[in-house]
Amino acid sequence: MSNETNPPASGARVPWPEVHPAARAAVEEFLGAPVTEAVTQQGGFSPAAAVRLRAANGRRAFVKAVGPEPNPDSVRLYQAEAKIAGALPESVPAPRLQYDVEVEGWVVLVFEDIEGRHPELPWRRDELDRVMEAVRRMSAALTPPPIEAPPVAELFGQAFRGWRSLLDEDTTGLDPWAMRHLGALAELESGWGEAAAGDTLLHADLRADNLLLTEDRVYVVDWPWACVGASWFDFLGMLPSVAMQGGPPPQELFPDPDPAATAVIAAFAGYFARQGRRPPPPGLPTVRAFQRAQGVVALDWLKLRTGWA
Repeated sequence: MSNETNPPASGARVPWPEVHPAARAAVEEFLGAPVTEAVTQQGGFSPAAAVRLRAANGRRAFVKAVGPEPNPDSVRLYQAEAKIAGALPESVPAPRLQYDVEVEGWVVLVFEDIEGRHPELPWRRDELDRVMEAVRRMSAALTPPPIEAPPVAELFGQAFRGWRSLLDEDTTGLDPWAMRHLGALAELESGWGEAAAGDTLLHADLRADNLLLTEDRVYVVDWPWACVGASWFDFLGMLPSVAMQGGPPPQELFPDPDPAATAVIAAFAGYFARQGRRPPPPGLPTVRAFQRAQGVVALDWLKLRTGWA
């Protein structure tokens, strides 16, 4: 089912034959043989190739490749992911980056091919329990951070000022509760950076489409947003998407009344509220609907957390 309340977490994937020939040649050189099978993997918003490849010599790999069109921001994200993924220690439950290259403006990342699948949607409680436990273990293993990464407030400082930005923008159609409390929401949001400070390496973009389940393991994929912050940030941040994809409401999974968490929830809600009102970025036609749906959940959660009438 795909609608405004449950939109797909997927964009316009680039088929393998449409990847730049020089990029495809670089992958085949790494694999040691021509590619004989290429299966595009759905999920995620990037206007890029995401394919499971098999070469003539039997080698397999998962390959992500993106070019400068239509969205140059995706190139910068893949460059960041190459740096992070290549430095992640073996203890992190992430596919290993085996090779990366930039050629003709394209960034290519070659990962080990994991025989896994995304969580079933609507969320099954047994799979959600597995994921939540894996996220808790991952957060513990990544404290202190094993690699260098920017503080979460630095990475998201410009994005997480949605309510403050809306103070000076057209608010037509904004949720009436949010409209009544816009000034107070802007003030609450302004403290999110200090509230989210910590010494845990974060993935910072956990959703079902960034998770792979195998028989005995949960893998976390797509690490371009890695940063350092509070140990609970990743868990809290994934809950709006869990609820909008059929899982329990966030207050059931994160009942902790800590005011620091409330400030961060305000930042998430403000981000989704403002981003959902903007035109879609080039090459990412579905992302705004996904943000709006998460925003509904985050705002309802914030209403409960604040208790404001």
